[in-house]
Amino acid sequence: MGSCSGRCTLLALCALQLVTILERQVFDFLGYQWAPILANFVHIIVVILGLFGTVQYRPRYIMVYAVWAALWVTWNVFIICFYLEVGGLSRDSELLTFNLSWHRSWWQEHGPGCLRAGASSAGLRTLHGQALVSGSGCALEPGHVEALHSGLQILVALLGFVYSCYVVSMLTEEEDSFDFIGGFDPFPLYHVNEKPSKLLCKQAHLGFTAAGNTGVLPLEDHTSFPEGLHK
Repeated sequence: MGSCSGRCTLLALCALQLVTILERQVFDFLGYQWAPILANFVHIIVVILGLFGTVQYRPRYIMVYAVWAALWVTWNVFIICFYLEVGGLSRDSELLTFNLSWHRSWWQEHGPGCLRAGASSAGLRTLHGQALVSGSGCALEPGHVEALHSGLQILVALLGFVYSCYVVSMLTEEEDSFDFIGGFDPFPLYHVNEKPSKLLCKQAHLGFTAAGNTGVLPLEDHTSFPEGLHK
């Protein structure tokens, strides 16, 4: 019962992760954030693998998901530090775009309550011929929006890590108990054929015992002698 509830919870967490990461992937595409795009793509594949392992009772797949969940937490902590400019990081750097464009986060321009303002310098133009723009007067800072996205990912990933470890332990215990009661018998045909052979030996023994008491051999023994000897 506990394994079933744990699996259902893990399935719900994986589904929630898929929904939230697909939403985040859309905005990262709009902002040309290539490093987060690649990380999100790998995350989607591993979450689908975790869903498959949970449905098909595959502990190894769930363990892969658990390991990735820990790495995913680390990545999102880095994203929070990047956008909040913690530890000498700067959100204006081209670290997340691989120096392929001058784009920043999509929320830099389209954040809640932001007013769009174009860049005055002609040198701040992207490879696509679009000027770098930024928002002003935002109700919520773009870096805080990205930090909230990453915080949500950290929360769901931590819950997924805990429940994936719990489900793996429950499935492992069930497999061990199944092995203990002979669920995975390496010689099933031997045990199937063992009972009929014992039964035949017992019948033969009872037949010879009865013949010794009555002085009459069993029917199968009569047929083994030549016909003249019976006469």
